[in-house]
Amino acid sequence: MTRLPTKVWYLELDELRPPAREPEGLEIVHAAVPFGPLNRFFYTEVGRDFDWIDRAGWDRARWQHWAERVETWVAYADGTPAGYAEIQPLDERAEIAFFGLLDPFRGRGIGGALLAATIRRCLELSNRVTVNTCELDGPHALRNYEARGFRIVEERTEERGRSR
Repeated sequence: MTRLPTKVWYLELDELRPPAREPEGLEIVHAAVPFGPLNRFFYTEVGRDFDWIDRAGWDRARWQHWAERVETWVAYADGTPAGYAEIQPLDERAEIAFFGLLDPFRGRGIGGALLAATIRRCLELSNRVTVNTCELDGPHALRNYEARGFRIVEERTEERGRSR
């Protein structure tokens, strides 16, 4: 794994701005039973295009431990898994730890709807909601967060893993 300087944006929610409409056939479900292989599947498949490799070496036990620390929400498009969100409840805030869509479902409005649902759940846990994204993430990630009501509170350059 190569670690190169990467621009990272830290964001905090001002006020939820939901999308104008939700795509038809979309269902967002809480994966109430923590199951590490599910989280690993989404991390690997969503992150494949965005150099998410920092957790590539995690074993099954570590994935299970992570799944037990977060809430995992899965978006289904017409019954097919389309994307996911992981919410990490922390003492003073709820953090969207990971969020993304599988390749065939990008650009269909699912991300905005999933993000709005994720934010609503975060607001049930805390009045402070945070997320971070970086230049390695999808090309619409930062705009999607800002469109849903997040604002950048910090920008910095960090060493992040890249597979290329």
